[in-house]
Amino acid sequence: MKNNVRTSNDGGNYQKSGALAPVNNNKMKKNKMRMGSVGGGLSLQAFANAKAKNDGYNPALIKKQREFYKNAKCVNKYKKSQKQQNNEQDSSQSTRFVEGRSENREKGKKTYGNKMAYSLKEIYNKKREEEEKERMEKEAIFKARKEEKEKSEARRKDKREKMFKRTRSGQPIMKYRIEHLLQTIQGTKD
Repeated sequence: MKNNVRTSNDGGNYQKSGALAPVNNNKMKKNKMRMGSVGGGLSLQAFANAKAKNDGYNPALIKKQREFYKNAKCVNKYKKSQKQQNNEQDSSQSTRFVEGRSENREKGKKTYGNKMAYSLKEIYNKKREEEEKERMEKEAIFKARKEEKEKSEARRKDKREKMFKRTRSGQPIMKYRIEHLLQTIQGTKD
């Protein structure tokens, strides 16, 4: 039979005789107070109200909104600077046109209508020609790179085939391997 002894100071808890230490009632009372008088935690209604309550403070959401507005501000600044640059370029072209016309008059040259002036069509054609030249240069560079790449791939493929060649009995042909070693040694000396 078990030796269960009820002591007067244990608050109604049963303990085995010879147990380590009596249960601390203060801790149990604190836990009960923390959990509520019944010890069941929040009621379902109180839990639902606590979840539904929105006090407007969400640090993650606030951080996200701040970042969004910061990015929007940067984008607006960038767009404004782009507009200013475009306006400056357009105004500089028009001032060049006016300055060129006034210089021609100062030199005593007669201007015959639109012959000496830059018309919009001429400006457009010049710009288009420049863009065409740039495109052709880029295309030429691209073709040169592509050809170089194809040549190097062909060389690698040829070298690979030579390195994998074997005799009838399955032994590797050492001629190409020794040539390759020799080339690498000579390359490191230079």
